[in-house]
Amino acid sequence: MSQARAELKITGHVQGVTYRASTRRQAQERGLYGWVENQPDGSVEAVVEGSKDAIEGLVEWAHTGPKRARVESVEVDWTEPTGEFSRFKVHR
Repeated sequence: MSQARAELKITGHVQGVTYRASTRRQAQERGLYGWVENQPDGSVEAVVEGSKDAIEGLVEWAHTGPKRARVESVEVDWTEPTGEFSRFKVHR
């Protein structure tokens, strides 16, 4: 399986709607590592590493997110994996 890394920026009504916790759950179910956190501008950012297929599944889910979220956009920047993560964390 091809390993990959993606940096995501999700905008819309994505804070205060369990977006981070839901992202962690989705990442863990897919065997992904990294982190997710709220940003001061109201967006949510995440860095994920793992199989490219699993990351693509998470990105697809991110366009909808949890029930109360209203996602406007998901920006994805693909980069080389670093292997620096041992689990998936929620920051802030």
